[in-house]
Amino acid sequence: MNKTKRRYNFNPGPAALPFDILEEAQQQFVDYNGMGISLLEMSHRSRIVEELNQETQHLLLTLLGIPYGYEALFMGGGASTQFALLPMNFLKPHQTANYVLTGSFAEKAYKEAAYWGRTHVVASSKDQKWRSIPAINEEDLSEESAYLHITMNNTIEGSRYTSIPEVTSTPLVADMTSEILSRKLDLHKFSMIYAGAQKNLGPAGVTVAIIRESWLEQASNEIPEIMRYSTFAKNKSLFNTPPVHAVYMMNLMLKWAQKQGGVEQLEQHNLVKAGLIYEVIDASGGFYQGIIKAEDRSPMNITWRMANEELERQFISESEFHGFEGLAGHRSVGGLRASAYNAVPYEACKALADFMNDFAQRHG
Repeated sequence: MNKTKRRYNFNPGPAALPFDILEEAQQQFVDYNGMGISLLEMSHRSRIVEELNQETQHLLLTLLGIPYGYEALFMGGGASTQFALLPMNFLKPHQTANYVLTGSFAEKAYKEAAYWGRTHVVASSKDQKWRSIPAINEEDLSEESAYLHITMNNTIEGSRYTSIPEVTSTPLVADMTSEILSRKLDLHKFSMIYAGAQKNLGPAGVTVAIIRESWLEQASNEIPEIMRYSTFAKNKSLFNTPPVHAVYMMNLMLKWAQKQGGVEQLEQHNLVKAGLIYEVIDASGGFYQGIIKAEDRSPMNITWRMANEELERQFISESEFHGFEGLAGHRSVGGLRASAYNAVPYEACKALADFMNDFAQRHG
């Protein structure tokens, strides 16, 4: 397919991938590196797959700025499975897991933990319809705390933590699915982060769990082996058959991120891209209504509403006609959403900003 015919992809996940990556993967699809076999057919016990796996783990930790002291695990089931595996591994019977509720996925993580053991809501913005990130007071944590879980970026609602909460009394854990590799953060403050790949890391199919080695030693050995983080660490994520092709795609994406200048340069690109769209929203005189408090807005997931649902449906219809993809808000909240992940180019965001201005002039 000609690159010029591709749609402007703002899907929230599975999300946009760089065109060059797709072309490279296409060339390798049938015959990987001249081996006469594709990765989809290759044994995960082969030297080639083992080396690919190890290289990808090292690339990821290096790009994140934590090459030492952490294990990068490649798992299945998406972040939703991590919602359950986290308490299974780290919530002991006498302890309580602490959660901050900032959106739909944060609440789902909390509910999964509640099936396994005691849980406590430290702070929540649900009564504000998730429009802000609530402050965290360490004194509000439960006694005998197992960990504090936060969702760094809320994919559905479009909010994010501008900085990492300062917590010293308990391990800090974050779901970073929709913003991993999008900005420079001191990840040494976390005992664990996890992320589904289908936003900034590659296609759906592989999930990353990055755990501090010293905390990993405390994980439970009283649950089934397949559910233990220690099992995946001991076996270099090759305990069972992994999603090999998804790991290969992540490998290409990580090398692409390096070529862009790493996380710091990607962060600057992301701020410029999101700024184009937020500027239109803020200058529209209320025609476009931002959902999230300005200081908590996400550059990854930009959300807004319009005067009524009929006008929103017309916006979506016209946007699709003009080559835009994925601008409808999540079905649970409605409205509009543009997900401008790392691989979404500046040109797509500029085209969307221009379309929004034109639409407002014609319908305002």
